[in-house]
Amino acid sequence: MSVMFSEYQNKTVITEHYRYVGKLDNEKYQQEGLKPEAIAFLLVCLLIVAENAVVLLAIWKNKKFHVPMYYLLGNLTLSDLLAGFTYMVNIITSGVHTLNMTPVMYFLREGGVFIMLAASVISLLAIAIERHVTMVRMKPYQGNKQGRMFALIGASWVLSVFLGVLPVLGWNCLGKLGQCSTVLPLYAKSYILFCITIFSAILMSIVVLYIRIFRIVKANTQRLASVPHRKGLYRKSQKYMALLKTVTIVLGVFIACWLPLFILLLMDFFCPTGKCKVLHKADYFLGIAMINSLLNPIIYTLTSKDMRRAIIRLLCRPCLMTEDGQVKKIGMPFLDCSTTKTQTDAASHRLEGLDTTVSSGNLTPSTIKAIYPRISRT
Repeated sequence: MSVMFSEYQNKTVITEHYRYVGKLDNEKYQQEGLKPEAIAFLLVCLLIVAENAVVLLAIWKNKKFHVPMYYLLGNLTLSDLLAGFTYMVNIITSGVHTLNMTPVMYFLREGGVFIMLAASVISLLAIAIERHVTMVRMKPYQGNKQGRMFALIGASWVLSVFLGVLPVLGWNCLGKLGQCSTVLPLYAKSYILFCITIFSAILMSIVVLYIRIFRIVKANTQRLASVPHRKGLYRKSQKYMALLKTVTIVLGVFIACWLPLFILLLMDFFCPTGKCKVLHKADYFLGIAMINSLLNPIIYTLTSKDMRRAIIRLLCRPCLMTEDGQVKKIGMPFLDCSTTKTQTDAASHRLEGLDTTVSSGNLTPSTIKAIYPRISRT
């Protein structure tokens, strides 16, 4: 333990490892200051933080969002917001600043990226499980079971933190240069392969869950379309299918953004040290992964009418709302944020009313049986 502690405080260790994998030949580690692409990435990070902060504030200020489904979306939003901070720290402290770090500081900096990645993946899994339980098992979460949801969120963060701190706890390559990663020269290749395996297994589980849900919902949607007196239920079923597609887009964007970096890390595991020059371009692959945290708020909030209204009221209340809480008539009906409840709105809500109910997971068993009788019989 004393030997390991002394290595963690030795600043020459990072220089030794970076020289071994050939990274010191990069001008990034020879020049002071931030390069133009680094400044661009910083601006993206600021936008990530701002976007996700607005979404979290909208969820916190609206009691109608204080339901399990939005708690899970809020947890995903929180992980994206913290990811923005983590990326900023990573960019500001990279380059020549890396060579002035102690190994323990290096592990904490890079571990933050792994923690946020794990939190995002586990949050996506929790959302998929909630959808599956609600629609397939017909056991929606009730208000008195919100403690279980918070426990699930807490456990996801504990697991994410544990996964991220494994290198600082000893799973690294200090003193074992032949086992070191080229992308992360102080990380053991075995640890990186372990993380990729875990993340891939979780993503495959999510895909399996959504395929199962889609098959059931699609089959019942087609059957309801052929029944004339159930056209209203058919529209509701179509609404739920749209919500499922929205969450699936979130999953697809996550895979598209992170897949290049995953492939690069797999190459890092199989490539002998110094043989694959593309491994020295990892910053650009991480930049692509950053886009995921930028797109998530746009996808899973702006595609929801309730969330869109909440964000518009939050950001534009001084210019759109009167003192008594009414919307100013300024010729912008496309904002669709009227606070009055006309008979037309009520009829529309009755016809298309699954937007909030389904997205929050608060369907009653009777509602599910009416829409999906085939499920209830099974």
